[in-house]
Amino acid sequence: MSATAWFELIASGLITGGIYALVGLGLNLQYGLMRILNIAHGEFLMLGAYVTWMGATLLGWPPLAMLPAVFVLLLGLGLVIHRLTFRKLAADAPNVDVFEARGLMVAFGLMFLVQNLASWAWGGDLRGYDYLTQPVHVGGTQFAANKLLVFGLALLFSLALMALLRFTLLGKGVRALMQSPIGAQLVGIDTRRLHPLMFGVGLGLSGVAGCLLSMAYTITPAMGEPYTVTALIVITLGGFGSMGGTLAGGLLLGVIEALGMHFTNPSLKSLLSYGVFIAVLLWRPNGLFSRR
Repeated sequence: MSATAWFELIASGLITGGIYALVGLGLNLQYGLMRILNIAHGEFLMLGAYVTWMGATLLGWPPLAMLPAVFVLLLGLGLVIHRLTFRKLAADAPNVDVFEARGLMVAFGLMFLVQNLASWAWGGDLRGYDYLTQPVHVGGTQFAANKLLVFGLALLFSLALMALLRFTLLGKGVRALMQSPIGAQLVGIDTRRLHPLMFGVGLGLSGVAGCLLSMAYTITPAMGEPYTVTALIVITLGGFGSMGGTLAGGLLLGVIEALGMHFTNPSLKSLLSYGVFIAVLLWRPNGLFSRR
């Protein structure tokens, strides 16, 4: 295989991996901070995709202009959902293990609720719109302009979140809660405000990922669930609570899938992903990029 073909293959994997990383970061933020394993995470990606599609097709708004609107809308929805469900669960649960189990059940309910509401509102047909479909020549090969834009923005938002957590006072509070919830509360960090805010930010990132996906791919009400599973694989690769590991894990998984489908069969994509997932759980349960 030529060098150009290798470049095209790896670049295609990185484009897909950028979306994986963005979705995984949102879920990892929720689980690493609040121990909420939000199985419904991908359904909010789907909502972000449909809101963007409606803005582009019904109102004629540019998809890029929808990015901040989708983020704010999903962030606000996250605040409401946290207040109505997970806040009460946290107050009533006798310990973290019970809260995780109850939160998982609530998240399952949210997944089916949102998915069925979307099917009722928009039907089960494939939806999409044309946006920046012209080819762009890069390194002797060509890619659709919308896919390059999707990769660039996914990487930008992922790095922006990591910079926020690393270099701001808010980020220091979040990292402190991830490392030691009790110690963070002892030094005055207000969990009652920080938890719902970060839950909302996680859903906002999921909505942004859906907005980006709608620019290059068709969408359906059932599209969210596979991305939730992928996000779980990504944060397992990178390590629970590790944002840098999640970014690396998402990009790595995208490349592994691209190479695997090229040298085997595209129908084996799920088998490849789950095989990597199981192997990491068995041999590196703390993640490929965790430090001892």
